[in-house]
Amino acid sequence: MRRGQAVVVLMTAATRAEAERIATALVEERLAACVNLVAPIRSIYRWQGRVERAGEVLMIGKTRRALVARLAARVRDLHGYDVPEVVALPVVAGSRPYLAWVDAETVPARRAPRRSTGRTRRTRS
Repeated sequence: MRRGQAVVVLMTAATRAEAERIATALVEERLAACVNLVAPIRSIYRWQGRVERAGEVLMIGKTRRALVARLAARVRDLHGYDVPEVVALPVVAGSRPYLAWVDAETVPARRAPRRSTGRTRRTRS
């Protein structure tokens, strides 16, 4: 993978079950090579003019920059929040074998299908 092509994507979910469902879909559909689940985390955020607090699960995905838009769209399709967090950060350095693995595992065999759950929930960080 060329320098600057790998990204780490930060996402949050309200529950571990939701995070596992999203992470599994992203890896199965080859939109991410790996998604780590970090829980519990405590989020403090502003929503509709109020400061809120909530427990969440942090998802850390590894993918290619070229897939971020598709990954974000898929997260929106699967997520319960109205405004889910999807923040991509560039990888400025890393082990060549690991970055080659991320590249190889995120080459989509076909375009990932877009499915909607129709569920909504207020956002969290």
